[in-house]
Amino acid sequence: MYSNMPKARAGNRQIDLRSDTVTRPSPGMRKAMAEADVGDDVYGDDPTVRALEERTAELLGKEAGLFVTSGTQSNLIALLNHCGRGDEYIGGVGYHIPKYEAAGAAVLGGISPCHLHPNENGALEASEVEAAIRPDDPHFAISKLICVENTFNGRVVDQEDMLRVAQVAKANGLALHLDGARLMNAAVKSGRPAKELTEPMDSVSLCLSKGLGTPVGSMLCGSHQFIEQARRNRKILGGGMRQAGVLAACGLYALDHHIDRLEEDHEKAAVLAKRLTEIEGIEIDMKSVQTNMVWMKVVNKGSRPLSEHMMERHVIVGDPDATQTVRLVAHLDVESSDIDVIVDGFSSWLGQTNG
Repeated sequence: MYSNMPKARAGNRQIDLRSDTVTRPSPGMRKAMAEADVGDDVYGDDPTVRALEERTAELLGKEAGLFVTSGTQSNLIALLNHCGRGDEYIGGVGYHIPKYEAAGAAVLGGISPCHLHPNENGALEASEVEAAIRPDDPHFAISKLICVENTFNGRVVDQEDMLRVAQVAKANGLALHLDGARLMNAAVKSGRPAKELTEPMDSVSLCLSKGLGTPVGSMLCGSHQFIEQARRNRKILGGGMRQAGVLAACGLYALDHHIDRLEEDHEKAAVLAKRLTEIEGIEIDMKSVQTNMVWMKVVNKGSRPLSEHMMERHVIVGDPDATQTVRLVAHLDVESSDIDVIVDGFSSWLGQTNG
């Protein structure tokens, strides 16, 4: 899929809507990188990494944190911590762990998945989770963990639904892990502190390189004992980094400067979605546009590939998938003034004039 993506043209500013992972470090973030105090993190000697781990753990209301290379690594470490070979985790169809993480839990951990269909806002139904928990029977894998996600496809998962699932987990002796890749988007949109959203969780993964705008890295948080075990599993996965403070400094900068501004991304996505719905041949469920994502269904199609047409206008998007859906993601490198360019591009692709 990646080799077929159009190449950015040199000398022209690109509007890249594929994901919020495409953001580039701001001048202030680059300055923080250059000035970071560093040491060998595998020995525990990097003061900037330690500061980021402590800061994130406090933000999420957990005892300790671990800086890792990616959200995929963070989630895999959590699953390896919570489950042994032959154990099972319960998650959601369409969640990132089963869909986009190359079956790492099964391949590397021998962990069996059980996937339930979440509701439209991404929550698992507590009654279905309880029914999926395996009885103590040698014929079955042992249920050990429930994995939830917030946000889900840009939607904020209702906290009451999370609490009901947490009650099921606790009543049955299962751990609860949150893939909170875009958790801060959920916190900003809901107006709830992040630690309130994570309070029932035994472990939490938070991505720094999406809307928060760092070039690399995620955080895994939990109890002191959990994080000590996570350090070992990080090492097993080849995730030990040395003078990682130059990257951790980006995380600290993002926590200081890029959380509240996520509201700007939400506003840009809402405006973009509203403008696109005015184009004949495009359908968008406006109720789904809650944070920084726009899921757009193309009812009519242009006469040439969408990505090719938009690239000529210096806009990078994917082509419609099998359901004729395109995901557009607002982020800190997308400016409000870009919306006119984007809308004009879609309008002309469908053979219309805008305005």
